[in-house]
Amino acid sequence: MSKRMNRRKFIVYGSAALGISSLIKACAPATPTATPTTAATTAATTAASPTATSTAAASGGTIKVGILHSLSGTMAISEKSLVDSTQLAIEEINKAGGVLGKQIEAIVEDGASDWPTFAEKAKKLIDQDKVVVVFGCWTSASRKAVLPVFESKDHLLFYPVQYEGQECSKNIFYTGAAPNQQIEPSVEWLLKNKGKEFFLVGSDYVFPRTANTIIKAQLEALGGKVVGEDYLPLGNSEVTPIISKIKQALPNGGVIYNSLNGDSNVAFFKQMQGAGLTADKYPSMSVSIAEEEVKAIGPEFLKGHYAAWNYFMTVDNPANKKFVEAFKAKYGADRVTNDPMEAGYIAVNIWAQAVKKAGKADDLEAVRMAALGQTFDAPEGKVTMENSHHLSKFVRIGEVTADGQFKIVNETKEAVAPLPWNQFVAETKGYYCDYSDKAKGGKFKKA
Repeated sequence: MSKRMNRRKFIVYGSAALGISSLIKACAPATPTATPTTAATTAATTAASPTATSTAAASGGTIKVGILHSLSGTMAISEKSLVDSTQLAIEEINKAGGVLGKQIEAIVEDGASDWPTFAEKAKKLIDQDKVVVVFGCWTSASRKAVLPVFESKDHLLFYPVQYEGQECSKNIFYTGAAPNQQIEPSVEWLLKNKGKEFFLVGSDYVFPRTANTIIKAQLEALGGKVVGEDYLPLGNSEVTPIISKIKQALPNGGVIYNSLNGDSNVAFFKQMQGAGLTADKYPSMSVSIAEEEVKAIGPEFLKGHYAAWNYFMTVDNPANKKFVEAFKAKYGADRVTNDPMEAGYIAVNIWAQAVKKAGKADDLEAVRMAALGQTFDAPEGKVTMENSHHLSKFVRIGEVTADGQFKIVNETKEAVAPLPWNQFVAETKGYYCDYSDKAKGGKFKKA
């Protein structure tokens, strides 16, 4: 049975903190709701009351953690692999002796590409399974859906995917990129190397709409031009009208900035090529297509196009070599790694380090504070959890090659500090967040 969110629910789950209601023009699309994967472990059924210290979890010989991603529906093409990388990190920590002498026990739930289901499963993991932390979500709509759950219960979510920013929650640690670590540098690179006329295409939910608001403000400031903008309901493959609009708006070629998510990308890139919108004249920059999606779509349809991430499988350093080898050894030689998978892997390690420093897994406030300043020698390079609950991260732009990998064409030499509140958007310019100082917290304005 499909579930369809009404407009009121979508705005609750999807509206970014821009204070611009016009960002959301339409409700979220219907998405298939599959029977969620049942947890491997039978958990207690007594509901937990909101508290900074979980009544859960570190009892006995295990520490229970939750993994919440879409294993079915339109987002499964991207999210299944995050479960794998998260479990790899847990397995490695357990083999090294666990955390505080206890093994980590993972309980996996299926968000089914359906935002209310994500919220239901988050409650289940916290209240019934008594987990001390949840690693999960991909889309911003799913993150917005679970945010009230984590805030009302004062619990912890580690979110592993690049996003639109305009949020800084006490209860979330963001291990993917903020816009200044992905979107903004990719726009600058395109302006310098590929052209000044942009057509913006995205899925119709909060991340693409907010990202495009940022891009439009940035292009206006830097001398670029948006010649068109269109959206496709998440999971929809009717891309012909959008391709026609691109050809009309850019008859001689130009830049396509792509924030489509999920299965829609398959139809989009196949029909782009069929319509003659090839990478030499219509280079696209994607922010939700990585190695896993390239493999699923087919590199022959993506060769020559670009993506902006913090990590690519082709990063050349010892930590990445170890990560790739371990992942392939566990899941198969034909598997690939990508940026969100790496961010999920980082999340588990940062959390485990914080627990060790706090000395107790179920003292969530102690773990939250202990996470600040944690560093990790990640596959992308050394990263740090900043006081904003966001990571410092390397910025990279890659070109898709015939073998389905990315040739890195631009990268920063050092990790870039995150800016959750966007400095191009007037409503949030000058705002920052800092959870090391209670007087500042999630949003304060510098004098």
